[in-house]
Amino acid sequence: MIYEIAVLPIHQERVESFKRAFADVEPLLKRATGYGGHMLAQGIETPQVLNLIVRWRSLEDHKVFEAGEDHQVFMDGLEEYFSEEPTVYHIEGAPFATEEHL
Repeated sequence: MIYEIAVLPIHQERVESFKRAFADVEPLLKRATGYGGHMLAQGIETPQVLNLIVRWRSLEDHKVFEAGEDHQVFMDGLEEYFSEEPTVYHIEGAPFATEEHL
């Protein structure tokens, strides 16, 4: 299992619009082969930066999504909101460990 982490810098005055636009294209991500869930989280210290974390079965599954038309439509729906180029990287790991008392 791998996690894609995308750091998305958004024009500050367009953050709420971006969230609505993301909701519109989210089904394209969810139907991708190998998709295992995602989280879109807004920075606390940097509220104009959103972080998209996607769990993929494999790096190859993510690459297949990136090469496909669904990804192009996904990005077309979001690109106008970026204040600069997003940073995307991958990490490998297991699900989050949890503690009972949290």
